[in-house]
Amino acid sequence: MTGEPRPTRHIVVMGVSGAGKTTVARGISELTGLRFAEADEFHPAANVARMRAGIPLDDADRWPWLRDLASWMAARHVEGVSTVLACSALKRSYRDVLRQGPPDVEFVHLNGSAKLIRDRMARRTGHYMPAGLLDSQRAILEHLDLEESGMVLEVALPPDELVAAVVARLGLPPATLPATGRSGWRARSGLSQPGGASG
Repeated sequence: MTGEPRPTRHIVVMGVSGAGKTTVARGISELTGLRFAEADEFHPAANVARMRAGIPLDDADRWPWLRDLASWMAARHVEGVSTVLACSALKRSYRDVLRQGPPDVEFVHLNGSAKLIRDRMARRTGHYMPAGLLDSQRAILEHLDLEESGMVLEVALPPDELVAAVVARLGLPPATLPATGRSGWRARSGLSQPGGASG
């Protein structure tokens, strides 16, 4: 016994709010067994209140949140647990903080037109991010650099195709599926057609 942690994989499904990060990350988790986390749930109450009020977060608001997310992934790595995180990760500097957690982080950028994403945000319920903040998110979005480990997918694709593409292209081993199978995670997400995604 060397005491070294088992090899792990750590995937961050990134993009602006409304791109479908949560739905796709949950789908990846259910097909592969990777531990899922929703980055929005790590925000302190003050950040949530700002976003509910339509006030964009600044970097000072985000740094502690990003460090908490990196620490969460690092702790799972020590446990030998692979993870998939739904997180905006809009700037290269934000992704650099996340990379300070486990030894390796891979990014999946869900990218698409502002109109499509705005339409999704207008239809969804129960989320504190108003559609009016989409423009501020798109303004600061920095696409993956060539040296960053990751892939870009078009959000107009059906969510099950997005999940399958991530699993195949990243070579993620499948988990033993529950009886509900793939239709189960789509039903639980409230997703019946493209455009119903959350995140």
